[in-house]
Amino acid sequence: MFPSADFPGPAYLIGVPSDRGVRIYGWIDPGIELSTSKNSNYPLSYNDVPNRPELDQAVVRIDLEPDTVQQNHFSWGFRFTSLYGVDYRYTTSEGWLSNQLLLRDQTNGYDPVEVYVVGYFPRFAQGTTVQIGRYISPPDIEANLAPQNFLYTHSLMFTFDCYTQTGVLFTSVLSPYWTLLYGVHAQTDTAPWNPSSHVPTGLLIARFVSHTNRDSVMFGVDAFNGERFKTYVDGTYYSEAARAVEPLVWGHDNLQQFNSTWTHVFNAALQNELEEYYLYTYDAPQGGTINNYNVATGGPVYLGAGGGPGPLLPGMSGAIGIVDYLEAQVSSRDFASFRTDYLNDPRGWRSGFATSYGSLTWGVTHHFSGVFEIRPELRIERAFRPGITPYDDGTKSYQTTLGVDAIASFGNP
Repeated sequence: MFPSADFPGPAYLIGVPSDRGVRIYGWIDPGIELSTSKNSNYPLSYNDVPNRPELDQAVVRIDLEPDTVQQNHFSWGFRFTSLYGVDYRYTTSEGWLSNQLLLRDQTNGYDPVEVYVVGYFPRFAQGTTVQIGRYISPPDIEANLAPQNFLYTHSLMFTFDCYTQTGVLFTSVLSPYWTLLYGVHAQTDTAPWNPSSHVPTGLLIARFVSHTNRDSVMFGVDAFNGERFKTYVDGTYYSEAARAVEPLVWGHDNLQQFNSTWTHVFNAALQNELEEYYLYTYDAPQGGTINNYNVATGGPVYLGAGGGPGPLLPGMSGAIGIVDYLEAQVSSRDFASFRTDYLNDPRGWRSGFATSYGSLTWGVTHHFSGVFEIRPELRIERAFRPGITPYDDGTKSYQTTLGVDAIASFGNP
């Protein structure tokens, strides 16, 4: 029940035994984040609704894993993961039922967060899988789906990087120590049929595991195409201010993203994971991806989702994130987590506020059984630039939260 011994990496680990046959399983994850903020916990994620219980995730997954423990024949599989709950606000990919968030700004919604087929080619390198469809972005200590996370909340850094990609992802084992991930997708968190994503975006990531199996380094480019932030027009709305029908302008962050992750295992009960990223784009609006709820309806900005195109930031905008997890097993049913997190968003491109941030989080995961766990945690955070107040709908520079969730799994994972 301690964090997996497998180092962060691809969804399918070549050579690792898997269950055979089609499986149907999932989990329900309700929780509450008590907060010093009254209206919004943003830029904390995913738990941006303060002081009331929420259904974070109700997930049903249907999958068939390829047989990768052989080098004799081709094998195939698939995965379809359906997510409903407040967490859809972060997993949403523009073009995949995204009007729930980007036009209506719903608190809860549905997202088909994984939709892909996978093939295993045993004689290409020392085994290669090919995923085609929508899949979770390969880097990150943290994950979109609750059971794979050390803590209930996510780091500030994770709030603003890529969540899912739609395209083709190859994973090739080159040796017992080196694995290569490479492919092409339709920009980060964007469907290929979305008007702003007609530029192929490359991915190239390597993972090295030491001969002692105590260290792993994963590094590379998660998204690169060299293009600028793109906007497009789709639909109209009536502007009360102009007293005229105006076009709706849309646009999604065209992240250029570079990641590295180092995992060190001290012993069977203690490990540390450190991750960094660098993001940039050109000619983006402040706050990044456009949410048209405020524009189309005149409604207020809600839970940090933005209110339409922000002020243009001409030229290059960048952001740097660093997060560290120290994980310790304290009993057969419990492990403790300590997370240190830093994000620098100097122009406000990612968060909407031109500042750097820091957070500290302490948490415990307790397993009552193999199918039920809880994760209480305490978190403190603040924005460092004087006079900048990102928290609680732009009114505070700091925030303290106490949260807990409960994950109940079902089916045959």
